[in-house]
Amino acid sequence: MRRALLPICLPLSALALGACGSTVSTSAFKGSQHEVAQTVANLQSHATAGEQKKICGQDLSAALVAKLGGAAGCESAIKKQLAEVDSLEVKVGSVQIAAGGRRASAKVASIYEGKSKLSTLALVRERGRWRISGLG
Repeated sequence: MRRALLPICLPLSALALGACGSTVSTSAFKGSQHEVAQTVANLQSHATAGEQKKICGQDLSAALVAKLGGAAGCESAIKKQLAEVDSLEVKVGSVQIAAGGRRASAKVASIYEGKSKLSTLALVRERGRWRISGLG
């Protein structure tokens, strides 16, 4: 199970989601890039509210949810992870849509324990929505 948690722990840590986190700004992005940035904002909002069910059902890719043991396993893993994540700010710096429009990446900057951290989230388009699939 520990290995299965890695794909979700890293995106959550990269986003530095927590109870007092600020809102992710999506206003600088248009079209599909805005949709990707909004997915990151939604993840932060759902995590802040402790809504594991929404994270697993709306924000994460089906493949990532499956790696975490399906809906119930995912929700349990998210609940545990959220209990360990510090409250920090996040900013989407840039969004790239891959050729074909089925995959994307978002460069995310956060402050973790007083240090700036840059990460790239991988996203996939599923059922008409962008969903986080891991680190790119």
